[in-house]
Amino acid sequence: MIVYKSEEEMQGIRKSNQIVAKILSELRNMVKSGIKTKELDEYAEMRCKEMNAVPAFKGYRGFPCALCTSVNEEIVHGIPSSRKLKEGDIISLDFGVKYEGFFGDAAVTYSVGKIPSPAQKIIKVVKESLFRGIEQAKNGNRISDISHAVQSYVESKGYSVIRNFVGHGIGFSLHEEPQVPNFGMPGRGPKIKTGMVVAIEPMIAGGDWSVEILEDGWTAITRDRGLSAHYEHTIAVTSTGTKILSLLDKPGKAVSEESFYA
Repeated sequence: MIVYKSEEEMQGIRKSNQIVAKILSELRNMVKSGIKTKELDEYAEMRCKEMNAVPAFKGYRGFPCALCTSVNEEIVHGIPSSRKLKEGDIISLDFGVKYEGFFGDAAVTYSVGKIPSPAQKIIKVVKESLFRGIEQAKNGNRISDISHAVQSYVESKGYSVIRNFVGHGIGFSLHEEPQVPNFGMPGRGPKIKTGMVVAIEPMIAGGDWSVEILEDGWTAITRDRGLSAHYEHTIAVTSTGTKILSLLDKPGKAVSEESFYA
């Protein structure tokens, strides 16, 4: 069942997403050659506690960490470790918190130093596909209109959409109805209405979309070991339009894509 949120509840969800956005923005400066992925996780958890929030992922279905760190061919759910990042890597950081009873969730893919052209391109495409999906998240459309917009753009650029994982409703719980796939025909699924809050999160691959799960039971990788990239925003459908709750709001500056992704 889809739980629609009031304006007040959406403001609460926005607060939790602003914490997520702030911490992901701070991690951007730490993503450098030589840093261990567990150091990123430790920082995210420390900052979470400083901001009086609870890491949403840690302990969720047994996941051991606060932050998901997925490098290169790793798609999602990478477990932080002693692995050191190196020049040319790309890393997806997926992070969520619970704050004052509400959940926030977002993901970014960052480059480690100078990266080759194929890596630059896959990051650009997945980021743009997310915004193509968000454009369809409006009153009167259906959930699969988001899905179709993502898939159409990704495949038009020669990439494939990972089909094993989907976006989701969010707010009172980390994962709620409806599911938001990144592929499918338009005009299907639940109708998008005021009060709906969902996390849209395209994951794409440079080659085939087939997935393999590593022995840790969590880390999903591309079966052909091709590059993968991931972006996610939590959005709310309000009476005055669709709002991106996980865009970082910098005081004195207009909210923009770059304020979160820079």
